[in-house]
Amino acid sequence: MNASNHMEFAPPPTGGWGRSMSFALFMHLLLLAALTWGVQWKTQPNTLSASAELWSAVPVEAAPAANEPEPTPLQPVPPPEPVNAVEPKPEPKPTPPAPPKVDAAAEREAADIALKKEKEKKLQEKKEAELEKKKKLEKDKLEKEKLDKEKLKEKEKEKTKELEKKKKEEALKKEVAGAKAKEDAKKAAAEEKRTEALRNENLKRMQGMAGASGDENSKGTALKASGPSASYAGRIRARIKPNITFTEDVAGNPKAEVEVRTSPDGTIISRKLMSSSGNKAWDEAVLKAIDKTATLPRDEDGRVPPVLEISFRHKD
Repeated sequence: MNASNHMEFAPPPTGGWGRSMSFALFMHLLLLAALTWGVQWKTQPNTLSASAELWSAVPVEAAPAANEPEPTPLQPVPPPEPVNAVEPKPEPKPTPPAPPKVDAAAEREAADIALKKEKEKKLQEKKEAELEKKKKLEKDKLEKEKLDKEKLKEKEKEKTKELEKKKKEEALKKEVAGAKAKEDAKKAAAEEKRTEALRNENLKRMQGMAGASGDENSKGTALKASGPSASYAGRIRARIKPNITFTEDVAGNPKAEVEVRTSPDGTIISRKLMSSSGNKAWDEAVLKAIDKTATLPRDEDGRVPPVLEISFRHKD
């Protein structure tokens, strides 16, 4: 029983024992050879070659040479004895600790401390949550202010663009108005020039009224009571009609009557439709032809009547 228990608790046998012993024996032999070689090296005689002459007053006989002792052979080192495995002693079983004494006061104090710590922890968490909430509100406020500033900047930019656009439009309107004013001034100057020419012509006629041949009831302005020749109307129509551009087919033969005012040299000052033909296209064609003609021919007496009423038919 004891042997089985001993073998049960003994450590497992170490393997490679023969190899270890062979290695140890080899090392001891190597150490022994090294020691032997060292002793022989030291015992070898040192041969010195030297010459000297000694003079002595009294001859002295030399002593005999001493014999060197022979080296003692080294004894072989015995191999180490195998170490017996030490039987481990069984460890004693631990003694169970005694149950602690229950202290009600200590437990209450520990519970109070734990409750106090829990309250402090909750209070700290609440403070941290409030602080975090406050920080978030401040951050949201800053972001809102930033967005408001950006929106304000965008509105200012849009307002600036609108003002620039209005300024450009006003400048364009002023430019157009200036161009129109210049054109109106040119037209007014031309009209004034024409009026001045008519006034001068009237003055010339008034100055020559002393030699007029009409009676007291005459309302004419010419020196002689004479109208246009019979062929003058045909000559005027012959001058204007080639300038009429009209390609539409018209039913019947509509007549357009036009009043034409001229200067003494025959330049057409104005024209006005007195009676429409009923076809607007024909009326417009006649008026455009008069504008294109610009100047009327003189009558047989070399004069051009200041006011003429001319009729134009499509098929004449």
